[in-house]
Amino acid sequence: MKKTFESKLPEGYREVYHIDAANIKIGILLNLIALVLMIVSLIICVILIRPASFTFTMRPWFGMLAVLLLYLVAHELVHGAAYKLLTGQRLTYGFNGMVAFCGVPDIYVYRKTALIALLAPFTVFSVVFIAAMILIPDDFYKILCAFLFSAHFGGCVGDLYDTLLYLFRFRDPATLMRDTGPAQTFYVKE
Repeated sequence: MKKTFESKLPEGYREVYHIDAANIKIGILLNLIALVLMIVSLIICVILIRPASFTFTMRPWFGMLAVLLLYLVAHELVHGAAYKLLTGQRLTYGFNGMVAFCGVPDIYVYRKTALIALLAPFTVFSVVFIAAMILIPDDFYKILCAFLFSAHFGGCVGDLYDTLLYLFRFRDPATLMRDTGPAQTFYVKE
């Protein structure tokens, strides 16, 4: 079985990139990008759903806040489940005011492990919310599902950013990442 992580940084590796969502500027930038992604994806979803009618009432939207908080926890738990299955190591969870996070701060994960953990919530919840939009017959609840999908899509901005780094910048399978939760540091062989 191929190694999924290293307990300590192996010799010959150097740090090449660091992103920290706890940094105020980075956190604000990620949240602004998330907001744009949310708005664009919500508009696209509503266009695709083409509701026959839509009446706005506040009552169901209050319940939406609870659902969004539950989703936020579930999103991080899915990251954790992926990391736990692939590494068996201690996880950390938290919220720093800018981002919710799950990390494995005591190890360095290989590219494939990191990609699986990064994309697990995006994949799982995209399928769930898109299926709900397709299968639920009531237009109002389709819109609610579209809102959830859009919040989910925007909320994945950090995961998607790290994924893009792996796809276009750090393509070597030997690339390591230390994921402390809000911060990720990338290491490559010299």
